[in-house]
Amino acid sequence: MKILHLLYASILLGSLSLGAVTARGDVPESQRDEVMHLLEFVNSTDCTFERNGTKHTGEEASKHIKRKYKHYRDKITTTEEFIEYSATKSTISGKEYLVYCGNGPPVKSRDWLLEELKVYRQNGVN
Repeated sequence: MKILHLLYASILLGSLSLGAVTARGDVPESQRDEVMHLLEFVNSTDCTFERNGTKHTGEEASKHIKRKYKHYRDKITTTEEFIEYSATKSTISGKEYLVYCGNGPPVKSRDWLLEELKVYRQNGVN
């Protein structure tokens, strides 16, 4: 009987750990190109990013977004969630990230990236 309980416990623990592995989040394979495109889009832009009152280059912003993406990867299951968790606002202050392009007014990074995602999808790149 004791062996049977150990067997059940072993099966239960095995299934729980398997569930943890399969529950791990990240964008699906079909959307990874979108995330990579957005990261490169940010990295190569001439626009300036503002985070908590400090201005950053696209390259600096891309590095920051990558760090946040790595941190929140388990919660992210779509490209839109990648934008929301990684590139929208400060986790600490709650202030939204802004993007300055040319002489125009700043736009929210969420809107800027969602627009680029829309263009990318319309062009049928992925």
